[in-house]
Amino acid sequence: MANDGLGRGPSIRRTRVRRMFALHLLLAVGGILAILPFLYMIANSLKTYGETITRVSAIPFSPLFWPRVPQWKNYADAWQSGALSHYFLNSVVISTVTLLGLYATTVPAAFGFSKLRFAGKNLIFTLLIATLIVPETVLLIPNYLVIARLKWIDTLAALTVPFMASAFFIFLLRQFFNQIPNTILESARIDGSSNVGIMLRIVTPLSTASLSTMGFLAFTGAWNSLQWPLVVTQTPKWRPIAVGLTTFISEASAQIHLRMAAAVIALIPVAVLYIVAQRQITEAVTHTGLKG
Repeated sequence: MANDGLGRGPSIRRTRVRRMFALHLLLAVGGILAILPFLYMIANSLKTYGETITRVSAIPFSPLFWPRVPQWKNYADAWQSGALSHYFLNSVVISTVTLLGLYATTVPAAFGFSKLRFAGKNLIFTLLIATLIVPETVLLIPNYLVIARLKWIDTLAALTVPFMASAFFIFLLRQFFNQIPNTILESARIDGSSNVGIMLRIVTPLSTASLSTMGFLAFTGAWNSLQWPLVVTQTPKWRPIAVGLTTFISEASAQIHLRMAAAVIALIPVAVLYIVAQRQITEAVTHTGLKG
């Protein structure tokens, strides 16, 4: 039996090593497949127009995949043509206003559903969550009719106000607020703090990870919005970057290098925001997993 035990030990270790190697290999392949479109976009944004035709490869390890000499001026050309700067600024304003409005409505609502007692709270929350099963496409025409009745067509309000409340984000923040012990809130009430004071001075500072996650998701959703802006805008006055890219693609025609450069420019704010908020987002996801 001792010999069997000694013989089985190395065998078990080798099996574990093989499994770990296979797992890491699978993750590496998945990571490469996920990042490949972004590498292709960046590589072509740095090529000349001729290289996008003659130097074509779908394999990042091939020399043909990358430009001979990076053409950084492509980004300046893409920025100056197609009024991309105008659409970019519109997206910054739209995303920022939407995010601020979302914080103003979602945080108090989540706090109320999590820490306050009032008649019909569970029923109202259930009805609120039930709205998540309704596809956005179904609400497209009713929402448009409301915007039209308010005479908000082709205005900033049409692109921001409908998204300043979200059942999903209320649910998300409520789950985080539930993790905060009620004893802390009761101590603050004994000291004379109001519900608004508790929300602003205690609950909000303790929920920076969840608020950062919500901010990233909301900003990204507003930044990438395409269908709704196409419906409620008739001129380029308030059209965001996603709509601007569709216009730019038609104007740039076969100039793939400029189209890819414009796409990279549109991606930069979201990428920078994720890098800045990455730790908070990871912390929020981790805490959610622990809570179950």
